[in-house]
Amino acid sequence: MVGSSVKGRLFASSVIGGAALMATFAVAPASAQTPAAAEPQVVDEIVVTGSRIRRAETTTEAPVTVIDAQSISERGFVSPGQALNEMTAVVPSYPQADGSGASSGSGQQFPNLFGLGPGRTLTLVNGRRFVTSSQGLGDRVVDTNIIPTGLIERIDVVQAGGAAVYGSDAIAGVINYVLKDNFEGLELDAYYGISSREDYPQGSLRVTGGKNFLDDRANVAVNLEWSKTDSLLNYDRPISNLGRLTATNPANTGPNDGIPAVTEVFNARFWEFNYNGLLFTPAPAPRPDFIFSRAGVPQQFSADGQSLIPYDIGTRFGVPFASGGEGWDYREISSLRTGVERWSGNVIGHVDLTDRIRLFGEAMYAEVEGRNPYGTYFSTTILNGAATGFGAIPISRTNPYLSDSVRAALGPGGLPLYLSKVWGDDLLPTREVLTNTETYRVLAGVEGDFDIGERNFYWSVSASRGQTEGKEEGWGVITANFNKAVNAVRDSAGNIVCAVNADADPTNNDAACAPLNPFGVGNASFEARNYVTTPIGEEFLNTQDDYLATLGGELFDLPAGPAQFSVAFERREESAKFTPSEAEQRGLTGSGVATVAQSASYNTNEWSAEVLVPVLGGDFSLPFAQSVELNGAYRWVDHSIAGEETVWGAGLKWEVVDGLTFRASKSRNFRAPTLEQLFAPTRVALGSVGQDPCDFRYINAGPAPSVRQANCQAEWTANGYGDLTQHQNDSTNFSSANVTTGGNRDLQNEVSDTVTYGVVFQPSFVPGLTIVIDRVEVDLTDGLSAFAPENFMATCYDSTVRPDEICATFTRNAQGDVISALNTTFNAGQITYRGEVYNINYAFPLGQFFGDRDLGSIELNAEATHTAKLETSVTGFDLTRTDNTVAIPDWSGRFDARYRRGPLRATYTLNYLSEVLSAQGDTIEQREHWLIDANIRHSLSASYDFGTYVLRGGVNNFTDEEPSYPTRTHGDIIGRYYFMGVTARF
Repeated sequence: MVGSSVKGRLFASSVIGGAALMATFAVAPASAQTPAAAEPQVVDEIVVTGSRIRRAETTTEAPVTVIDAQSISERGFVSPGQALNEMTAVVPSYPQADGSGASSGSGQQFPNLFGLGPGRTLTLVNGRRFVTSSQGLGDRVVDTNIIPTGLIERIDVVQAGGAAVYGSDAIAGVINYVLKDNFEGLELDAYYGISSREDYPQGSLRVTGGKNFLDDRANVAVNLEWSKTDSLLNYDRPISNLGRLTATNPANTGPNDGIPAVTEVFNARFWEFNYNGLLFTPAPAPRPDFIFSRAGVPQQFSADGQSLIPYDIGTRFGVPFASGGEGWDYREISSLRTGVERWSGNVIGHVDLTDRIRLFGEAMYAEVEGRNPYGTYFSTTILNGAATGFGAIPISRTNPYLSDSVRAALGPGGLPLYLSKVWGDDLLPTREVLTNTETYRVLAGVEGDFDIGERNFYWSVSASRGQTEGKEEGWGVITANFNKAVNAVRDSAGNIVCAVNADADPTNNDAACAPLNPFGVGNASFEARNYVTTPIGEEFLNTQDDYLATLGGELFDLPAGPAQFSVAFERREESAKFTPSEAEQRGLTGSGVATVAQSASYNTNEWSAEVLVPVLGGDFSLPFAQSVELNGAYRWVDHSIAGEETVWGAGLKWEVVDGLTFRASKSRNFRAPTLEQLFAPTRVALGSVGQDPCDFRYINAGPAPSVRQANCQAEWTANGYGDLTQHQNDSTNFSSANVTTGGNRDLQNEVSDTVTYGVVFQPSFVPGLTIVIDRVEVDLTDGLSAFAPENFMATCYDSTVRPDEICATFTRNAQGDVISALNTTFNAGQITYRGEVYNINYAFPLGQFFGDRDLGSIELNAEATHTAKLETSVTGFDLTRTDNTVAIPDWSGRFDARYRRGPLRATYTLNYLSEVLSAQGDTIEQREHWLIDANIRHSLSASYDFGTYVLRGGVNNFTDEEPSYPTRTHGDIIGRYYFMGVTARF
């Protein structure tokens, strides 16, 4: 093709991206398919995500799905992450606590294709890499909140692979945000949504403006937008308000009695402590008979700290939980959802310098702020040892804050006393943790095309600079100051002072020390709170400089058409810097171990090449082979730390007859180790080592119990540790081992082999119908696994031939207890994924059934992902299946029905999650609710275009379907949600 202008090519690209591509891979909420009655659009060659070769045909060898801007708006989504959560191949990402006690997080959301991990899904913007949003030196992931919703033209999702074209991290696939590059006019948008419980409000405002100039040879568009979503607490939803967890079932008699091993606990509470405070004697140990009692009744401090009152311990379920009572409420350990506020500003533009050369650029700024109301807390309880900085407080009977009545109840002498309590806002200024990120990115480039003889070639050169500045802010307690403040006495004048200022040693005086009253709630003075609390958190900085040059075109002519190629060179320089708070760098909090500031960087030079060879096609075809196309890709990587790597991809597309195409691809992909995995600083702190394989509780477990038993027995015999059958490792239950945590500079790339094959069926006898089915198979080896002490120990004792280098990472004392261990990253993980993605799309004019009257058009779309197998291993021995569980349902589906007539659009959506197990292998023997019900949700939305104004509104989850009991994630915990919005166009 000779003499094709850049302007023409780019316009064609936008047309095909907005219509024909979606028709081929229509996957809601993404399909803006052209109705069947519309005139076909004439298009030129385009670039489809997953390849840098321009092509006229949009059916690629590997599966690609698309979400369009119209669907994002109509469903009431204010960020692209909400739309991606609707894709059945994406494991939803929410700023939500899972009920295990873990935090609801920072508010950032990272796509996770096929459940292989967010770090194995590569994010692009306009086909180019983007600076990472992760805190510290974490995974190379991009927060969906920073992407400008108002400029999105579509989101392309390549399912499985892509490293040969785009480089590291494209194992599960690629998500490419394609932005509008020719916006003209002015658009104002406002949106508001709220749940039927009158909470979780969400608002957004947007201004988008663009203009063509220089006789339409140039365009500049500007987008400004803001949105905010409030937080939620566990009390705010019925299922999280249950305060439910499970504990050992005392009625269970064995593995085959039909009685669950665990039982449900509602209104769960920590019976060992609360806000008022409990006194334990004679030792800080979790025994109910150690709670100070009067007349056999356990006592607690009153809220004012002036008296002892009866304490309801609730119905105990061992340590640490009880049902009911007055212990600390489990629902307050974390928020349900983190609130998120986001701002972004973007400028995107281009100018055609000639008919063959275009200058283009992008500039963006985004700020995202997450507010987690229950992001932190401080406790001093009997569940923690004194060395952790969170142990119970030793209390003297002469403590001046003890009232006369309490002192009389305790008596003048006796066994030691320990105060066990949790502190709320009466000590910390706030429990809220705020996470803020600011992202800047500028990109400039030139692209064009030229002819040599009868052949056309296209090229591009671009450079970008991206930077993410982030911080996490909360409050903590200075351990030394706290210990001094709670050790209060009266001085010679009768004033309550810190003991260090009243003893005979003047060298330990601390003029700033303010005594702290630990009894009851809200009795700590302002001066004491200032003295013992300190800001904690971190600041981080990520930078990325990316330089990309590409060249493509026609190699030579074949009977079926020209063979095409694309070559590219990319240089990327990335750095990360992590700076803990001053208090944490000085080791002032917790156990006193300093957190070291860290920084690291790397660069990579990468060459890639692709070829596309039409074997059959056009007039050169055979029976049952209307067209056959082969493609191949190769990438050579030179990473300054991980070394060299080569990856490749190959694909086949075979059109049997008109409307029936088979396709297949095979590729080798990789992920380089992150800077955190390589360079995390070494620190030693007391910690638990987890499960010791030689502990009598675990020695009969593992993939080969006989191997584990033999290895443990041989070690016990050789070292004289004693009776193996009675061994109970102390550092399993207590933080008593010196655990060394740090990076591993010997890490290599993890690699995966990926195979996809499928069919695209568009029968001529049913116009408007498209059926797409693809099989996806991923086998990952040398996985970058976070190796905890228990993983090293399991690998050591579960190996037929014990690996010396693994077994040397931990040591035991004379009793066989583990006293030192290692926590780092290791190339040992494995992942096996098997599944299919299904999509059926049928678009037709409704009037064809009623005498061809103009009754509008209907589009029906069904999408489903079937996960047949997802098996992961940290060590290579511990194979864990998560398919057909709450974590990864075996079937995830969505059905959309869209109606359009003139200015009216209406959409009905059904979301489906299949019946699953609570965990792989579960039966009634494990838990009562081992089988989780299927979950079905229904949503309605509509919009009407009045010309200048477009009104939209809808109800998500209009039946108010809760997550399937007892989960929080197998469904929608927000419930029925109303939204409305208006767009004004000028």
